[in-house]
Amino acid sequence: MNAPILYSFRRCPYAMRARMALLVSGQAVEIREVALRDKPPAMLAASPKGTVPVLVIAEGAVIDESLDIMRHALTRNDPEGWLAGDDAELIAANDGPFKHHLDRYKYPERHGSDPLGHRAAALDLLAPLEARLARTPHLCGPTRTLVDIALFPFVRQFAAVEPDWFAARSLPRLQHWLAAHIGSDLFERAMVRRPAWREGDPPILLS
Repeated sequence: MNAPILYSFRRCPYAMRARMALLVSGQAVEIREVALRDKPPAMLAASPKGTVPVLVIAEGAVIDESLDIMRHALTRNDPEGWLAGDDAELIAANDGPFKHHLDRYKYPERHGSDPLGHRAAALDLLAPLEARLARTPHLCGPTRTLVDIALFPFVRQFAAVEPDWFAARSLPRLQHWLAAHIGSDLFERAMVRRPAWREGDPPILLS
């Protein structure tokens, strides 16, 4: 049987977390890098909403939400026990309020927003993460789990808007946690650069 197909975009935080879960699960997946300005018809046929990531599995079934892709992969194989740290409350706070403020801080011209106000609001939402990391090295215990990987790409994006400003905040544990994930072998593997996929290209496995 052919490997599942993952449509992805390297810099998308949703696609990042999906790739990281697929990699840690060890599942063989064909990866197709998407140019967002020229989305392949095969991806749009599978998921008309046109956002990444999209995972096409057996018999054409489609999973087009990043958290669902993560959970699907880990349900098949979870060697590090990531599903033990599937904290719905933290993920909802990240994907809802934090992402809202992050977008308006990073792209104020797109949203007609006050970036400093949204920066402050997003920073407030990081305080509970700092408090958790004062107790354990990761958000749900001594090792990384699903919630760490689900949140990490968005915290990384926030920190990258003004790196010097972020480095000066009093968030030593969160900054250490972020640096550890950025420096991990798993993240390096998830961030390999690939050319945009075109129909007829030979398969490339996520590895």
